[in-house]
Formats: sequence, structure tokens, C-alpha cells
Amino acid sequence: MATQVFQDWTTSQVLLKFGDHRDVKYKVYEHDGKLYQEIRALDDEPIHTLELPPGLALEQSSYEVLLRYVLLDVVRN
Repeated sequence: MATQVFQDWTTSQVLLKFGDHRDVKYKVYEHDGKLYQEIRALDDEPIHTLELPPGLALEQSSYEVLLRYVLLDVVRN
């Protein structure tokens, strides 16, 4: 099955705790009927791929909230 891109690579500066931030890029796509948000460092190093709930269609600001959640609570650098 083909991959459908909903939002192509977008760069974002994600605010973390105490004024710290992390520069990342992400894209949102559907593959085999599942929706994903793939997050990478700007040098293209993979950080995390988050499977989104079925039928979840968000705006860019909502995807960026998910970025912060992943970087603070899932990855924990």
C-alpha cells in the first residue's frame, strides 16, 4: 500500500523545560491504513515515530503539541 503524506517535513523549535529547546523536523503520513508522526533531528537522525489514533486529523499546532509531549515524556533526553 502507498504512503500518503498529510504534512511533509516541517522544522520546529520545541520548547522544553526551563527555557531549553530542541530543533527537530517532523512529518505526518499514513502507511498501511495507520497514521504516523515521524520525528527526526535536523541532521536526519531518527528520534521517534508516534502512531496516531485512527482517523486523527489535526492542524499543525496540534502536531507540535505532540512533539513536545514526545520529547519530554517519551524520549527524555
